Amino acid sequence: MIKGSIVALITPFHEDGSVNFEKLEELLEWHVANHTDGILVLGTTGESSTMTHEEDDAVVEFTLKVINKRLPVIVGAGSNCTQTAVEKSIKYEKMGADYLLIISPYYNKANNQGMIAHFTAVADAVNIPIIMYNIPGRTGVAISEDAVKVLSKHPNICGIKEASGNISYATNIARYLNDDFAMYSGNDDMITSMLSLGASGVISVLANVLPKETHDMVMDYLNGDVKKSLEAQLKYLDLIHALFIEVNPIPVKEALNIMGKGVGGYRLPLCEMSDAHKEVLAQALHEVGL
Repeated sequence: MIKGSIVALITPFHEDGSVNFEKLEELLEWHVANHTDGILVLGTTGESSTMTHEEDDAVVEFTLKVINKRLPVIVGAGSNCTQTAVEKSIKYEKMGADYLLIISPYYNKANNQGMIAHFTAVADAVNIPIIMYNIPGRTGVAISEDAVKVLSKHPNICGIKEASGNISYATNIARYLNDDFAMYSGNDDMITSMLSLGASGVISVLANVLPKETHDMVMDYLNGDVKKSLEAQLKYLDLIHALFIEVNPIPVKEALNIMGKGVGGYRLPLCEMSDAHKEVLAQALHEVGL
């Protein structure tokens, strides 16, 4: 089980839109140096939905080579096609991924039986742990509490990234947490709330700009200093809100560029954020010393 802050890493691009591997290496080394506890590539924040399969594979291969087992690497291998998710998962396991993140089947959705069958098919096909990804605001479908109850018992399903923003849902599925099944906050404004329910950490957008601080927020809580963790949660709340003032990952890439990281732009249909929102973001960064 990973405990702490897992960064939902952005994918840096050159001006021509190609993947900037030199910058990717720089970011990976920055996260290692700043105590990030795990690296997630090909997630929502990584813009994998607009990258080619060849680019996906190249990012995974490069990340695994640079990290070289210093941190666990989680690879987003989900799809709304179960067979595609199975094939991608097998491929990334062979490449050396430590964990897989599998999103619920978006667009076509699924009933409860189909949802269970989808995740079970992927989990049965590989021998590395799977983290389920519940984010109904993007997918249009939630992983039901009953499905979580069933799937939490699968030996290859080790946890869930819970990003619904629904604390009642999180409380209900917290009943199924144990040494073999963990929960990770998928919302940076709910880190301490989720930790109070037994979560093991966060899969974080905020960690892209504040890697050490996000790590410290989680580990302070897990080590018993709830007050210090809560203080950090509240201190960075305005920045967290600013990082979602437009659809993720537009603001976080803009934030990194404001910080001088030079991570480039976006793939359409994502595009540059408005000047008014840039001002809000820049002020939020300034207020926390960035």
